[in-house]
Amino acid sequence: MAQSYATLPRQASLHPAGHSPSRSPGRRIWQRFRRHRAGYWSLLIFAFLFGLSLAGELLSNDRPLLVYYQGQWYFPLLHDYAESVFGGALPIQADYLDPFIRARLQAPGNFALYPPNPYYYDTLNYFSSAHHFPAPPSRENWLGTDIAGYDIAARLLYGFRVSVAFALALTAAGTILGVLIGAVQGYFGGKVDLLAQRLIEVWGSMPELYLLIIFASVFEHSFLLLFVLLSLFGWIHLADYVRVEFLRNRQLEYVKAARAMGLSSWQIIWRHVLPNSLTPVITFLPFRMSAGIMALASLDFLGLGVTAPAPSLGHLLAQGKANLDAWWIALFTFAVLVATLMLLTFMGEALRDALDSRIADDTLGAGEPDAEPEAEAQADAAPAAGIAPGRVPARDAA
Repeated sequence: MAQSYATLPRQASLHPAGHSPSRSPGRRIWQRFRRHRAGYWSLLIFAFLFGLSLAGELLSNDRPLLVYYQGQWYFPLLHDYAESVFGGALPIQADYLDPFIRARLQAPGNFALYPPNPYYYDTLNYFSSAHHFPAPPSRENWLGTDIAGYDIAARLLYGFRVSVAFALALTAAGTILGVLIGAVQGYFGGKVDLLAQRLIEVWGSMPELYLLIIFASVFEHSFLLLFVLLSLFGWIHLADYVRVEFLRNRQLEYVKAARAMGLSSWQIIWRHVLPNSLTPVITFLPFRMSAGIMALASLDFLGLGVTAPAPSLGHLLAQGKANLDAWWIALFTFAVLVATLMLLTFMGEALRDALDSRIADDTLGAGEPDAEPEAEAQADAAPAAGIAPGRVPARDAA
């Protein structure tokens, strides 16, 4: 009896618009992330703001970016020049906020390009029209000054850069330690896992704040000291999640196959198990950054962090608390902190949903499930059964 065939739709019709069987997992995650509007725009805004802060010297600085004086070009942002070079009387470093120097640089035939905000984070303007500090917002200082006369806008710009860079470094260090320790625990298990768990419990029970107070009283305050101390405790919770993932994945068939092929334990860990255990690690990155920013601000607020005139959001919050009549200090600093944490929170939520394929399309898309896995299964099943692609045997006619 001859077997007839019913023609299936073409391969392209098995995949909804925007879906492709050749898309990598990373590309699928990125597309799900982009569909989360709040998280995607938060990422763009955060990247833009951090990029501006990295170019802080071009936006807020007490030196001109470029000077053309008496037929010669000068670059004060890169080199120090004496006051006498620009017509001053003393061979000391030029103060470009001095009205005399500014008049000389802006005289006919000369040219000076100043940043939009002519203040560095530690600039003291001795020629300011303000008679007391902290001074309210004005044309000279857009967001006012703090109790020492430093420009608030400049300190917020550089403080934001320092906070984000510190949080990035702290997150990277904690992630590396957490992944390494959690991977060893989860993969080897047994006595190795038991011993590591007991050591982690002892280490995690140590009073972190008291240790910070002790070390801050013994050593000079610096970002390096804070980074080392916070990194020693920032990996514990992440290691637990990585450990659980490794305990689950080490029992799967692909790990057993890798062992049968003679691969070493470290090759299996780094090449096979780790890439399939990174979901909790990636999900926690934005939240770890938020914790790092808040940790630095809190320690500076308590006086355990870096000392002035280093730019710090925590120092500004402490000044705002001590000077409630200077409302601009606390208001603008609080706004920067809240905006930063909100952006990171939205990014973290979007990343969490994008990595969870079970809810990604229901919560982020149009409410339709992702038909791509089913379509791929149908496309792959036909050749495996010896059937020509695009055709499936129909029932025989009686």
